[in-house]
Amino acid sequence: MTAPALVLVAHGTRSTRGVQMIAALAEAVTRELGVGEYGVAISGRDADTSAAPVCEHRAVAHGLENPWVRTAFVDVLGPSPSEVLRDLTDAQGESVPAVVVPAFLASGYHVYQDVPREVTESGHPEVAVTPAMGPDPALARIMAMRLRAAGWRPGDAVVFAAAGSSDARARQDVRRAAGMLAEHLGVPVRIGYVATGAPRIPEVVAELRDSGARRVFIASYLLAHGLFQQRLHDAGADGVAEPIGVHPAVVRLIADRYRAAAQELMRASTFPVQVRGA
Repeated sequence: MTAPALVLVAHGTRSTRGVQMIAALAEAVTRELGVGEYGVAISGRDADTSAAPVCEHRAVAHGLENPWVRTAFVDVLGPSPSEVLRDLTDAQGESVPAVVVPAFLASGYHVYQDVPREVTESGHPEVAVTPAMGPDPALARIMAMRLRAAGWRPGDAVVFAAAGSSDARARQDVRRAAGMLAEHLGVPVRIGYVATGAPRIPEVVAELRDSGARRVFIASYLLAHGLFQQRLHDAGADGVAEPIGVHPAVVRLIADRYRAAAQELMRASTFPVQVRGA
């Protein structure tokens, strides 16, 4: 019997760079967990697969310690989490236990509604869902590094750019994440939203300039490249940080989420399995 599979659930994007980044992140997590081979399946719903990995994926498990790693999307792309979970069977046709890790930076509709619904629809008998990736101090450290790489210096104003959500819990997560970045940088940060919620990022940039800021930089609280990241460059700032992306700290964060949930899942199983790194 294998260790519980890891199902990394992302939003989905039409951006080829964004799809490649999610694939690279899953591959890096695979290496972190000690799995030998990796691939990822991308399908349907407006997917641009011209430059994305399209092979059907199953990590090669060399023993009980190595989990399978799969990627699923809640929007735009396939496969969906329910499709991936239904496909997780061993050679005898039995369901392989699974840990779902939501690759979201705040816990809004997708985390509280879409992911549980997909798990239920899958009919999978043994699934654990971890907390979302963010907020987390590790992400704040990455954002600070990305800001400095974009040219930010102490004294420059900072806009914390989040996608936005109609869910109050997600907005609270964004405020917590912005507080972590402010603490790490030692300067105030202003929150702005790309798509849902107010204030919008161009408004915040303009307000900071009107208040006397000589230079304004945008810290991207986005995981991958896509339409939202592109919009940041049209907000009138002096510089825009890259999205959080693939970073060793992100990889460790996902792996740690998986290991903690996998141990809990296997403690309830009749088959004790040692999860590597736990």
